Formats: sequence, structure tokens, C-alpha cells
Amino acid sequence: MNLLTRLAALFALALITMAGLAAPVAAQNLFAPAIRVNDSVITQYELNQRARMLQLFRAPGDPVAEARRQLIEERLKLEAAKTSGISPTQDDIAAGMEEFAGRANMTAEQFLRALEGGGVAEQTFRDFVAAGVAWRQLVRARFAPRVQISEAQVDRALSSTGAGSVRVLLSEIILPAQPGREAAAQARAQEISQITSVSAFSSAARRYSASGSRGRGGRLNWMPITNLPPQVQTMVLGLAPGQVTQPIPIQGGIALFQMREIEEGAPQAPEYAAIEYAAYYIDGGRSERALATAQKIRDSVDTCDDLYGVAKGQPEQVLERGSKAPAEIPTDIAIELAKLDKHEVSTNLTRAGGQTLVFLMLCGRTPAIAESISREDVTLSLQNRRLDSFARGYLEELRAEARIIEK
Repeated sequence: MNLLTRLAALFALALITMAGLAAPVAAQNLFAPAIRVNDSVITQYELNQRARMLQLFRAPGDPVAEARRQLIEERLKLEAAKTSGISPTQDDIAAGMEEFAGRANMTAEQFLRALEGGGVAEQTFRDFVAAGVAWRQLVRARFAPRVQISEAQVDRALSSTGAGSVRVLLSEIILPAQPGREAAAQARAQEISQITSVSAFSSAARRYSASGSRGRGGRLNWMPITNLPPQVQTMVLGLAPGQVTQPIPIQGGIALFQMREIEEGAPQAPEYAAIEYAAYYIDGGRSERALATAQKIRDSVDTCDDLYGVAKGQPEQVLERGSKAPAEIPTDIAIELAKLDKHEVSTNLTRAGGQTLVFLMLCGRTPAIAESISREDVTLSLQNRRLDSFARGYLEELRAEARIIEK
């Protein structure tokens, strides 16, 4: 595996979400302020460096837009940490760099050489890690005392991993988050997450959701909990009927799920070690022409193998097919796959800022061999998920209260 491939794999593990396409940042006035975040400054040089690092990670979407988002958020995180008296030591940062590089089976020194060979300075990576370390320390100090996991929640989580089985009856809302309107989408998502009525959630789905289920008030059919992405399973298992998950970031939008019913003790649903799927990309987004093309393809194919014939003679990148562990699949794709049986198709997703329609087909699921899972591991997982939810909400508060001026 070459260094760039390993960097790309590392990026997938880091779960950094991006969307859209844009032109590269112009290399001029590199050290002039490009963005002010309260009393802090982000320079054009920092933006260029972060965008280049994301390119080396082979991140999907627009590295320039993602660089701006990340650096703004990191300034907010560092300011909040400093206000709380939290400042990572050099040893903390060095350990964070080693841990991050280790996910790509590299030492920090090897990782830095790979980045520098691609034009990214050591300080760029160090700053990235330092912000992450400071934020983790702050979140644990601020929210860990508020995270209490009950024995019942652990029992329910265990039942979904092989000790039993769980089926759920959910409703969904997928909110678009167009560039420049992310804050408005997040605010609406926070409002929806407070809903406790099934009818109110259905009304919101019909009004706001971009999913194909909006005409049904967001209602989905019964599904095994194991069909859902791992990060969504834990959130859903903590819900009582009528409750709604916290907003879940996905590419180009935000997802929310409401629990309508839960059923335990049915014939056991398997966990999955890998999910194979194919994505064929159609120009035109959700235009009438693109949707007509998708319908024509849907009518002409029966299996994932048939898509090779559809893509014949076209650029290689129009068709992606592979098998991934559930945790490695992008959340929006994983949510759509959860609704599908083998060789069924979804056309609910787009890429490239809405300009490309995704023809998504489930090729198959590979069951995992059941392994014993300790209650301590499950408890830690639930605690981390809850902390992540608190952290996302806190970051949105910081952003809403901040003075952000972009040049």
C-alpha cells in the first residue's frame, strides 16, 4: 500500500465529512487575514495548507470549502478550551500525532515526511492535531459528569450485537444543508429533534425532508437494527417511542430519526462484517433528465454486475463498486443501504453540491461471526456517542455566538 493510499485510508477512519466542488484558493497575500473568528485570525496560507492536506487525504468533495469550515471550527474549539483553562502539553500533542499516524500504520515521523513530500508543512498537521486534542479534553471535562448510561441501555445495546435481536420502526427526515445555509439547517434540525409526537414529526417530514419517504411523512418499514450504520444504531437504541435522535451530519445534509416502535426477541438478525454496494454517477443532479436516466437504468438492470454494461465506454470514475465494513461507509450512503434489500436501488442521494445523482444499488451483505462483547465495551461506546452528541451541540452554540468575518 503506497503512502497516498494509506493517507486516504486514514482519512476514511477520521470520518471527516465534506460536500461540493470549488476552485483552488488563489495563492496571493498568503499571510494576510482571510477570516476573523472573534479575536483570532486565519490566514490564506493556513487555508491553502489545510486544503492541500485534505487533497493528500483524497477527501471527496471540495477541499477548499472544507478547509474553511475546519479552521473556523478549530478556532472556536481552541478559544473555548483556553477560556476553560485547558491547554494540551507538547507531550499530549506528540501522542496525538503518533496515534493519528498509527491509524495508517505509520509513525508520526513517516507521516510527516509523506505530508511534507506533498507540500504540507509539519506545523499544519501539528495545529490540526492540537485542536483535536484540546477539544477532546474540553468535552470530557465539561460533559463527562452529565453522561450516565443505565443498565437497561447497555442491555438493549447488547441485544443488537448478538445476545438477542431488535427490530425498529422508524421515521426519517433528511434536511438539505446547502453551502452557506448550514447554520439554518442545523437550527431547524435542533428544533425537530425536540419533537415527541409522531404526527408532528410526519408533518415536519412532509414540509422539510428531502428524502423519498417525505410523501409518507418520513415513515420507514420495519428493519433490523443491524441494518443501520453503527453510529446510528447506538443513538436509536437510546430512544423511547416518539423520541427523536440528535441531528446526524451526513454529506450535504442532516438526518434525524424518530422511534415509532421497537420489537425485541424476534428471530435473530445477523450483524454484518461487510456491505457491498455499487454507485453509478449521473450528471444533472435531481433534474428531470437525470431522474429519467436513472429510471431507465433501473428498468434495465437486475444485479450490480449489470451496471458494468451501463458504464462501459465511460470514464472509470462514473461507477464505484466495493465492499466495506459498516463503520467505513459514509453515513448518508449507509442510511440508504439500510432500507434496501439485495439488488434494490435508491436514487435519493446526490454529490458535487447536488449536481450529480447517485444511482445506488445494494449488492449484498456479509454476516459477521458473532463475538463476545463485554458490558464495559458497550458502556464506553454509549458514553462516547453521548459525549459526541453533546460536543456537536456545544460547537453549534459556539458558532452561533461567534463573530465570523470572511474577507
